[in-house]
Amino acid sequence: MKVLSTKILTQDQKQILKDASIKLIEYSSIQIDFSPFDEDIIADNAIITSQNAAKAVIDKKILIRNCYCVGEKTKSFLEENGQNVNKMKQNASDLAHFISKNLNNEQFWYFCNNLRRDELPSILKAQNIKINEVEVYKTSLNFQKVNEAFDAILFFSPSGIESFTNQNKLKDQAVFCIGNTTAQAAKTFTNNIHTASKPTIEHVLQQVVKYSKQK
Repeated sequence: MKVLSTKILTQDQKQILKDASIKLIEYSSIQIDFSPFDEDIIADNAIITSQNAAKAVIDKKILIRNCYCVGEKTKSFLEENGQNVNKMKQNASDLAHFISKNLNNEQFWYFCNNLRRDELPSILKAQNIKINEVEVYKTSLNFQKVNEAFDAILFFSPSGIESFTNQNKLKDQAVFCIGNTTAQAAKTFTNNIHTASKPTIEHVLQQVVKYSKQK
């Protein structure tokens, strides 16, 4: 079995596929560049929905009293760097609903990217919760034609799907997505979608290995 990853994997992640005799093709479908922003922000409540946003605020040494984040890896990174994570949810919509229900009198700083999705701010604004958005990194799409044949493709964000489909078509390959938001974006192009049980790269790879054994 041969798979295409739209993200460059670590050596440990590649080993998961190698151990299952799965051949890997990989490229970066998106490019991340950190943005300049105010280093003097004091955030009583911060919303951080990605590891890239977490890295940006940690690098700038932003003073944060309480973090509300998306994803286990983001939570671990924040805690490893001394941040107090009050609540972690698996996706932005669930986090927004938690905040709306439990913290509707608070104000929040949302550290995000230029292509951030609308669900979280829309839900909070609908409840009249004040949210200050700060762009801390930019995501740009890396359009690239993939000429090799493969049996499955791995996607890790809706932006990755947009980038890939600009130059390539999804045919009958199995599509593996890191989470429900990415899977929803993939439905525009295919119904052959497998979604990881948890939104981590490792869980995507575990799904691929399981799928390969059933082939």
